[in-house]
Amino acid sequence: MTASEPEQESKPERKLVTPGDLIAEGQYKVLTPYTVIKKNDGYYALVVGLATIDDESKALKLVPLQGPYYPSPEDVVIGIIRSLGITSWEVDIRAPSPAILYATDYLGRPINPARENLSEYLDVGDVIIAKIQVFDRTRDPLLTTRGRGLGKVTKGAVIEISPVKVPRVIGKKGSMQSVLEGETGCKVIVGRNGRLVINCPSKDLEEIVVLAIRKIEAEAHTTGLTDRIKEFIITEKVRRGLISGR
Repeated sequence: MTASEPEQESKPERKLVTPGDLIAEGQYKVLTPYTVIKKNDGYYALVVGLATIDDESKALKLVPLQGPYYPSPEDVVIGIIRSLGITSWEVDIRAPSPAILYATDYLGRPINPARENLSEYLDVGDVIIAKIQVFDRTRDPLLTTRGRGLGKVTKGAVIEISPVKVPRVIGKKGSMQSVLEGETGCKVIVGRNGRLVINCPSKDLEEIVVLAIRKIEAEAHTTGLTDRIKEFIITEKVRRGLISGR
């Protein structure tokens, strides 16, 4: 490199891996639990995905291209109550293991099991929006519903997509989600676990949003998708008589 040439900034190594592939050797911090296993001095893939290795920060992550949701602290997820205990609920968040929501967190006060039944507040099949509060390999994910926008879902449609397609539905700086909401007037809540809650002014608009999300999921690997989704929504609105043709 000559003095006049700018120094090239090194980028973390990224590669496609399949289960059993050796990703790296040495000492790394694994940022995506459940996707990687360490054996002796090597890190091996447990899923098909894109592995990113940053030798500068000694961090390693594996983003799955298929499979279940892998929790991370602070993720907002949409869960379904699976079972009730005495002082907590077991929640399906589409992860390898169920999550736990304690009644004291949800109610904001202690519960008296002798006088109160948890089904009075959340029953099997109820949908909640929650945040991953604590998660590591030694315990099931712990949820919290304390925070703005969190709690029981009382209206709207729930749909599921592949968790690995969630970033595409959100888009860069929320661009895709803004198109979905701005062009339809719907409210779209996207859980990192691949569940979405959709609240729309009408059934037609709800159907359009669902079709648009399915299109995003199918074409997530393509470029120019945001513009195509906007055009798709407009075309559907014209076809259904919601707006006049251009």
